[in-house]
Amino acid sequence: MVWKTAIVTAIAIAGANAAATTNYTSSTDPTNISIPNIPQTTSHDVATQCTYYQSPYTINQAEWPTVWEIATSNGMNTSAEFTALYNSIDWSKAPTAPVRSLTAAGGLDMTTYDTASDPDCWWSSSQCKTPKKEGVNADLYACPEPDVWGITFDDGPNCSHNAFYDYLVDQKQKATMFYIGSNVINWPYGALRGIKDGHHLAGHTWSHRMMTTLTNQEVLAELYYTQKAIKFVTGITPKHWRPALGDLDDRVRWIATQLDLTAIIWNLDTFDWAAGVTPGITAQTVNDNYEEYIKMGTNGTFANSGNIVLSHEINNMTMDFFMQHYPEIKKAYSHVMDVATCMNITNPYQETTVSFQTFSQAVGSSSSDSGTSPAGGSSKSGAASTAIFNGPLFIAALFGLLVFV
Repeated sequence: MVWKTAIVTAIAIAGANAAATTNYTSSTDPTNISIPNIPQTTSHDVATQCTYYQSPYTINQAEWPTVWEIATSNGMNTSAEFTALYNSIDWSKAPTAPVRSLTAAGGLDMTTYDTASDPDCWWSSSQCKTPKKEGVNADLYACPEPDVWGITFDDGPNCSHNAFYDYLVDQKQKATMFYIGSNVINWPYGALRGIKDGHHLAGHTWSHRMMTTLTNQEVLAELYYTQKAIKFVTGITPKHWRPALGDLDDRVRWIATQLDLTAIIWNLDTFDWAAGVTPGITAQTVNDNYEEYIKMGTNGTFANSGNIVLSHEINNMTMDFFMQHYPEIKKAYSHVMDVATCMNITNPYQETTVSFQTFSQAVGSSSSDSGTSPAGGSSKSGAASTAIFNGPLFIAALFGLLVFV
């Protein structure tokens, strides 16, 4: 199929344009993760898990943005480190898409955008996923292999995810986890749990803002400091990321490409985060969405290619939604797996110390649909509107305890 070939080509060229000066450091060996046995890492009680703890990953605040603020905060945009990064990029080649505006209601203002021609491949306006500018990594949005549920969770690491991660371990299930930089700094043992359990880790920006509303400096900082945080704690540097609410265009994609980052979007959305907080979306709405997507696994919708489903680690409600429906998902789909595996991306990190199975290796494994291993070792296991609800800022308010370290 043509689109399948396009996805494979996008994977092959990703990273070809990345040449930025970065300063990622870590003392963590991602192949030998040790997490202390403390109540915050073992309890299933929410309050206990979300109690602040000291860890070896305490940061020098002068070298990092303020958590949950735009990543140019705390003087990062004028720091020597960020200045070297910014100046290492040839900005004359950057697409000239404008910085988008927000409406008075907090949504994206699309009143003056030409959706019909969609010159900037603006996903929020047209769901465009194939860049119109050269030198830009194309989005990944569907597993190319048939009968696959591509499992992804945004907004981690959540401080109260122990029961959820324990459940995934019990089910021998790997997922793609999109981590927010501020959460990684606040809850480092949660991020370590993700890499220890063999999940595919990816970035989800530093402060969960709509990326097309940010300047070039701000977009670069949001991506860079998220990468730096994940590397600092887990020892790996992701090659993939997901923008809040999928808001990106060719300008944002181009900046991400400079950091060897490719966006992973989705083709099915559970809207789990919105249940009970967005008018018209209830728990029943989310359950109905899951049931509809589960039926697609048996009615031939994904007989020739698979999906990538957007779910969230944002709170216990969203994690519970998935666990409630997981047995049905497994019955309806032959393969439930992380995006790296379903895309045959064996090296989803800049480091080669951790590798993933190919799709064929995963489906041939008796222990799990997907697995990771040290490199060289054996595996163990639609229509446009004039405004969009400002979900990222609202979601940020739902994360609960925000510990400023």
